[in-house]
Amino acid sequence: MSLHVALLEARTPAVVGAVARRCATVGASLHLVGPLAFTTDDPELVAAGPDHWDLLDWWLHPAWRDFRDAMSRDRCLYFAVDAERDPGDAPFRPNSVLVFGDESVGMPERIRGKYPDRLFKLPRAAARAKTVDLPHAIEATLAFAAKRATLNTPPIVLAGPDDAPPPQRRRHHRGG
Repeated sequence: MSLHVALLEARTPAVVGAVARRCATVGASLHLVGPLAFTTDDPELVAAGPDHWDLLDWWLHPAWRDFRDAMSRDRCLYFAVDAERDPGDAPFRPNSVLVFGDESVGMPERIRGKYPDRLFKLPRAAARAKTVDLPHAIEATLAFAAKRATLNTPPIVLAGPDDAPPPQRRRHHRGG
């Protein structure tokens, strides 16, 4: 499964580092969409991020247009605390891009207005607290998306019932 996480115009390097660590843990790609309020070699980002940044598939898109040009729009699903649509209604696929706004501002209004049919609430586990811990919210959304994407994907059938070999019986020998 190759889910992607996109962070729009992030401002806090430690938060982005924590998100990067969670993405690395589950094998999700990370897209940082600028402008960012820090550089990608910021010590806080590096310290909070995964131990092996080279193992994380991450991308830096200087601006929204660069990200939009790189990603198919039908793969993108947008998440916000105050969105109205239930995350269970999101059309998760194994290659979905889960898009989140900045931890202090949230999803930009221009995105909300342009993609209202693709804007969903954070999963219940992420939205319980009074304030949203963005790394935790992304972790919960990734887990929810991974489960839903698996359920929405037809199973792969390797062999039909007629193709299966007959069960083998084991004979147990008692030595004498």
